[in-house]
Amino acid sequence: MHTAPKKRFLLAPGTLAPFILVTSLFFLWGLANNMTDTLLAAFKRIMSMSDFQTSWIQMAFYGAYFCLALPAAILIKKYTYKTGILVGLGLFILGALLFYPASLTLSYGYFLVALYVLAGGLSILETAANPYIVAMGPEESGTRRLNLAQSFNPIGSISGVLLSKVFILSQLNQLNADERAVLNTDELAAVQSEELTAVMGPYVGIALFLVLLWGVLYFTKMPKASDTDSKVDLSATFSRLAKTPNYVWAVVAQFFYVGAQIGVWSFTIRYVMQELRLNESDASTYYMASLVLFMASRFVFTVLMKYIKPKTLLLVTAITAAALTLVVIYGSGLAGVYALIGISGCMSLMFPTIYGLGIRGLGEDAKIGGSGLIMAILGGAILTSVQGYVSDLTGDVGLAFYVPLLCFLVIALYAFVAEKPEIATHKKDGAALVTQPVTSAL
Repeated sequence: MHTAPKKRFLLAPGTLAPFILVTSLFFLWGLANNMTDTLLAAFKRIMSMSDFQTSWIQMAFYGAYFCLALPAAILIKKYTYKTGILVGLGLFILGALLFYPASLTLSYGYFLVALYVLAGGLSILETAANPYIVAMGPEESGTRRLNLAQSFNPIGSISGVLLSKVFILSQLNQLNADERAVLNTDELAAVQSEELTAVMGPYVGIALFLVLLWGVLYFTKMPKASDTDSKVDLSATFSRLAKTPNYVWAVVAQFFYVGAQIGVWSFTIRYVMQELRLNESDASTYYMASLVLFMASRFVFTVLMKYIKPKTLLLVTAITAAALTLVVIYGSGLAGVYALIGISGCMSLMFPTIYGLGIRGLGEDAKIGGSGLIMAILGGAILTSVQGYVSDLTGDVGLAFYVPLLCFLVIALYAFVAEKPEIATHKKDGAALVTQPVTSAL
């Protein structure tokens, strides 16, 4: 008599409702991330800035990710994932509310401070939510589970671009830098005040909604991933992580991936404006098309991972993205724009796949290790600034896409050399560790 094969479930029993609730957070930081991407084009017009100057938006945003990820990991290690989520959501709310006083000052610097606080909250949310999702079921399906949760991130991204298109970009005064330069101080201040009020509105509205969500999460019982203890020994943990080549390579790849993603999306509107001679609002339609393709592709790749190894898909998409980036650089008009949109389809599986492959087998070091993969988001700040500098230096946004081209080649290299899951085992005290499953509710 043959024994029926054991069924493999994507989620651990009793975690469906918490999975849905945590997945909603992926939607929210997608909303915030892509509203921020559109601010580069907005502030370029409002403040008559260079591409390098506007890239400081991403420096403030993703710099906060770097600074807050490790403290967030320590927080959730000592307490719970739920604690981390509540603290992160609280900073998200505070940063969004700070857009109101920033709009009154007419100061670019104050907006950067507000974005830094907001992004600090998102850093804590991502540091908590990503490994939390991975822990909500069997380790072998962790990468696929994370891809499923991350599939809702681009839905938030699309919503963010829609909000920005309707309430921010469409409200910009179409006076260019030269025309603004001849206005007197009071006239320019009046124009900028109206535009910055438009920038502020959606963020404050989101903050008010998040207050309600914070209350729901606070009063909801959530499962936790069990650690044998909550003691934090950073020196020993970092030593073990540094001796895990698969993890180290994943951090490097994640740095370059986020640099590529933010660079591609931050300069999509500028590229479309250059190639198709459109204004910011009309050009954002093509940016939205990129996000729709990104969203659809993520669901497709989640299904494909049942049949094709994640690292194989990562290699193929990285090579394809590099080829499309060459078309963006050397092409023109609609051909370049369509290639640029196509890159988003390739990028859709990269973040969760690199993350899932990177923390596999880290066991009790997964929380601190996960923070390293979130700190790697600093690539979005540094490499976007480099891309903005290249654009200013050459006077051609298209040539600046050499930066994401390099990034995709690094990702392809990681996919090629990444260790097989069965030999990427992390060791502690001579024993193999696996990611701890979720247990009792809080």
